[in-house]
Amino acid sequence: MGNKPTIAVTHLGCEKNRIDTEHMLGLLVQAGYQVDSNEELADYVIVNTCSFIQAAREESVRTLVELAEAKKKIVIAGCMAQHFQEQLLEELPEAVALVGTGDYHKIVEVVERSESGERVKEVTPEPIYIADEATPRYRTTTEGVAYLRIAEGCNYRCAFCIIPHLRGNQRSRTIESIVVEAKQLASEGVQEIILISQITTNYGLDLYGKPMLAELLRALGEVQVPWIRMHYAYPTGLTPEVIQAILETPNILPYLDLPLQHSHPEILRAMNRPWQGQVNDAIVERIKSAIPDAVLRTTFIVGFPGETDQHFEHLLQFVQRHQFDHVGVFSFSPEEGTPAYSLPNQLPQSVMDARRDALMTKQQSISQKKNQAEIGKVVDVLIEQENPETGELVGRSARFSPEVDGLVYVHGEARLGSMVPVAITHADVYDLYGRIVTAVPLAHTQLSSVP
Repeated sequence: MGNKPTIAVTHLGCEKNRIDTEHMLGLLVQAGYQVDSNEELADYVIVNTCSFIQAAREESVRTLVELAEAKKKIVIAGCMAQHFQEQLLEELPEAVALVGTGDYHKIVEVVERSESGERVKEVTPEPIYIADEATPRYRTTTEGVAYLRIAEGCNYRCAFCIIPHLRGNQRSRTIESIVVEAKQLASEGVQEIILISQITTNYGLDLYGKPMLAELLRALGEVQVPWIRMHYAYPTGLTPEVIQAILETPNILPYLDLPLQHSHPEILRAMNRPWQGQVNDAIVERIKSAIPDAVLRTTFIVGFPGETDQHFEHLLQFVQRHQFDHVGVFSFSPEEGTPAYSLPNQLPQSVMDARRDALMTKQQSISQKKNQAEIGKVVDVLIEQENPETGELVGRSARFSPEVDGLVYVHGEARLGSMVPVAITHADVYDLYGRIVTAVPLAHTQLSSVP
């Protein structure tokens, strides 16, 4: 064991990538490797890369080049390894191995083969692997939070998206497997579990022959954890059964991340999302009506090829009309290998940037109003950080998902990873401010509570 090399792991990209990283760490530790967060001290550095859009690739490449200049033995894992296999091996002689998105569970074997002098390329062309509750895992999130992957891959073929080519078609885990892992996380003191997959509302379609999200949510209601949050709920999959399960399961937060991408039917058709153009308005209103305290988050792409001023104005009005709690805006990124890459009428970056700024400005006033409505309430806050200089605590209420939404800055004393009642006293565009209350008034308000 003492002769084994020391390994550092660098994680880039989304929370799906993070879970892959956590499983690689778990497998390496189980196999007796020393894992060090300090890249300078490590013999090998595993870089779990992102290849979703150009900016993500540039960040991955910068990281790889810096490590190569430091003469590190590099294992390139994740989406860029899946996407650019030959180019990476050719341009980075320091790369001793490539590990695809469906092969991270082989990381121990890959390191062993590298140690013997082999330059390893372990990339399954069409990934089919998905980890389960028995796969070792070393969590890298704050102690109160964990992501839980319920499925991997995507059967949709949106014109702008490279992900199905990098991660394969949808494959779901069983309800039983997911519940076992959720209970394990709860036993470790996790306060918030975030369910992720590419299309959470399609969960189980491949395994059971029909979507089974409602059944999964009800099963997770038996897990002793205060908050369970969903990411990436396609609006058409929010059936009356799913909405009822959210309403009737106390620990399922009525927080819905709806990846709408646009509002205009012509742009949605060009994106290969024609079904959505007919239901956006109706379904958003139906969700609001069915779940009055729903917190709605969405993402939009501006500057898709062919997007006119009129199309963009339609999107601005859509955002104004529906008053989403949180909105993320991305400029279109032409991804080689996707249909949108070669579409005519590509827009200049300057136009895309201006539209992104205009949409974000529109949303800021909405977000400010939503946050100001929290002033005077007492909400549960999950404490995640402490400023070592001021002692100020930082956490999130149930309205905020990690890394993509705002924070709550808290005066008072609490341990990290605990959930405490906080009286909200101030708000700005993105964040809330408050103080811990020791006696909770009757007006205690939150998204959801475990009875």
